[in-house]
Amino acid sequence: MIAAVGQLAAVLVGVPSLIYLAIQIRGQTKERRQAAVNALTVHWAELTKALHDSAELSAIYLRGVQSFSDLDAVSKLRFSAFNNTFFKNFQAMYFSHRNGILTASSWREIERTMSDLIAYPGIRQWWETRKHWHSEEFSRVVEEIITKGNEPKAYATYNLDAIPKS
Repeated sequence: MIAAVGQLAAVLVGVPSLIYLAIQIRGQTKERRQAAVNALTVHWAELTKALHDSAELSAIYLRGVQSFSDLDAVSKLRFSAFNNTFFKNFQAMYFSHRNGILTASSWREIERTMSDLIAYPGIRQWWETRKHWHSEEFSRVVEEIITKGNEPKAYATYNLDAIPKS
């Protein structure tokens, strides 16, 4: 009888401890996920800052989205460096979503952004030259977006024909 009471006491003490531990682990998991999302957001902000800090890079970018092949060699290099970082960021976000860190609604927002950008012929031309720098799994995601054949509208109101060549 004493042994049974001892076992019951152990259960009564053990179950709340397990519940407390589960709550702590869940809280830590949420904190880690939020920290990862915050890091991705910081990377995104740093990347896009390059566009608003440099009129020259912005002009190269806007010419490049229209036609990567028409850019001069230096502009191609700058456009490629920027887009490689951009797409590596997209790739990190994709894997964060796939691994349960980024929510489905956040990933859909990123997919819409990717779709808007990938719709431009210059981005597609660039992708053909650099897709081998990305994981096969992420490359399939980009190829699926390309297959949808969206119309380029992200910069439709920007009067892209008026961008200076240099």
